[in-house]
Amino acid sequence: MKAMILAGGLSTRLYPLTREVPKPLIPIAGEPNSAHLLRYLKSFGIDEVAINIHYLADKIEHAFGDGSQYGVTLTYLHEDVLMGSAGAVKAMEAFLGDDTFVVIGCDEITDMRLDALIAFHKKQNAIASIALVEADDVSQYGVVVVDPNGRIEAFQEKPAKGTEKSKLVNTGVYVFEPAIFDRIPAGEFYDFGKNVFPELQRDGEAFYGMSMQGAYWRDIGTPGEYRLATRDVLEGKVRLLGNARVRGYPPDVTLGDDVRIEGDVRIGSRARLGDNVRVIGPCVIGDGVVIGAGATIENSIVWDGARIGKGARVADSIVGIDFEISAGAAIEGSIVANEPAAAR
Repeated sequence: MKAMILAGGLSTRLYPLTREVPKPLIPIAGEPNSAHLLRYLKSFGIDEVAINIHYLADKIEHAFGDGSQYGVTLTYLHEDVLMGSAGAVKAMEAFLGDDTFVVIGCDEITDMRLDALIAFHKKQNAIASIALVEADDVSQYGVVVVDPNGRIEAFQEKPAKGTEKSKLVNTGVYVFEPAIFDRIPAGEFYDFGKNVFPELQRDGEAFYGMSMQGAYWRDIGTPGEYRLATRDVLEGKVRLLGNARVRGYPPDVTLGDDVRIEGDVRIGSRARLGDNVRVIGPCVIGDGVVIGAGATIENSIVWDGARIGKGARVADSIVGIDFEISAGAAIEGSIVANEPAAAR
């Protein structure tokens, strides 16, 4: 079986962090989330994977190469013009189209049993199946209404609180039959949520949703959800595959005198923490980060190469790659990141 990771978008909801880091390289516990997804797919026997790339495509290819480091063979779709979620899948019809296949967004972090979803899909003889999870607050998600057999009856897009028809939300994890390609026109922008799925429902096709009971899932495409997912990984609420280290620090980290690290904290390779630094979790400190003497980092994510000046305080914030915070500065509840040179 094959899969496709949808990764072509610009991730504008995470600006300015993603102005210099493309969406597939957004780090979770020190490693791109798409790397975690490749291992996730491999764990279910899926070792042929396509990924569409657009913004900063060279950085993505450099990071993932041919996929062999994750046990998969990776095929790239270079989109000069974004074609939408369904349009990108249509462009890979020759790669995907011989058998049942899986589609997942690069924003997803999950431990759901993909094999159970595939088995459900086949049992129902479905053309398309969606993995669903329950959420207390569904106002920021696409809500799905199903009958007792899982057949999809209706959709609601980001319903206001109190108006939702269901607590089940669309996770962006899909299983398709090759017949789905007949539903997607070639060479034009087409979206699963806005075009393909409403048409399947309208025409009474075998279109199903499965509630993934007990599964962990978050869409990390917003700052709030990204921070929550990072916290959950640090706390062990979701397990990352492979040898990913989610807490502690490696031997090549330099620690000054009287450094205090409290709570769930992950510090990356070659980081340098000056004297009297305080790191209060949940926190992730990226590779090569330099934290000046007397600085405090609390409940924050600091991406690779950032520099935190002496005596600075960073709380409840995200600091982008290679960003520099001045000595004595106070950053709280903020996102700070460099802009590309062309945008300055």
